Amino acid sequence: MSHDHTHGHNCGDHAHDHDHDHDHDQGGPGPSDNVYAHIDRDNVIALNSTGEGKEVIKPWNERLDERAYLESDADDQLILRVPFTGSVKLRALLLKTGPGDQTPAKVALFANVDNLDFNDAAEKEPLQQFDVAVGREIGEYALKPAKFPNVSSVTLFFPASQGAETTRIYYVGFLGHWSERKSEPVITVYESQANLADHEKIQGTVDGGFNLPSI
Repeated sequence: MSHDHTHGHNCGDHAHDHDHDHDHDQGGPGPSDNVYAHIDRDNVIALNSTGEGKEVIKPWNERLDERAYLESDADDQLILRVPFTGSVKLRALLLKTGPGDQTPAKVALFANVDNLDFNDAAEKEPLQQFDVAVGREIGEYALKPAKFPNVSSVTLFFPASQGAETTRIYYVGFLGHWSERKSEPVITVYESQANLADHEKIQGTVDGGFNLPSI
């Protein structure tokens, strides 16, 4: 099968700090700091995928639903870029993947990086990287808030499956604190004194100065 991107597996430091969805009520509203409502769902982008990225951005009560999912296309690599409607301080990544060897081996996270492709993802050092646990429940991966303090978008790179030809993702969610993005103030500078060098020359003058009559 032909591949439409270059492979690279630059694995930096990775963590094993994750938990499973045992404590949250499946029918309840979920964690109070779930930022699902602040994801710009229509602009979620998936690369090397058979479906649209937004299919795995689900409300809490649909997180275990396996009818909608993303699956890698040409091979087992997958990139998912998730933009937010404001600024988010992230504390956790939520994942439901699999089944079995279609579970991604790792997930690498990058913040505020637009247009990240597979070559970039393989060469660039991620802010954090995790081994992904095999299981049909939700895995919660603790992020270091100091590394994700002001996030407008987060990109997930899944470099390989755990043995299958393709990788499958059912659910992606995030926990953290959302705040409205502050726009840059527009500063208008007024000239306190006109500078003739900055303006068109006055007609009937020489070099922008007055042409004085000779004596």
